[in-house]
Amino acid sequence: MDPEVAFEWDASNIAHLRLHRVSPSEVEEALQSGFLDLEYDIDDGEEQFKSLATTFRGRILIVVWTVRAGSIRPITAYPASKRYRTLFLKSGGLQ
Repeated sequence: MDPEVAFEWDASNIAHLRLHRVSPSEVEEALQSGFLDLEYDIDDGEEQFKSLATTFRGRILIVVWTVRAGSIRPITAYPASKRYRTLFLKSGGLQ
């Protein structure tokens, strides 16, 4: 992902991240450092991606995100389960 990509943040998605003890900066780091796609879905006409990604400190997250008006809008993110952490590490972690 291009490091110049803008992220769309508002009170709603920031509060949702907080419920999972994930910060906006961790999500941005994770999506900019490479990711492994898990799922793709269309919800109410909007493409949504579910990806495994890691922060600069090595925290492995599952991030659900979409693209709106040329910006990345994180929908939610949460720490990956042991199964997904293992999958991410075995895959080499990057796409």
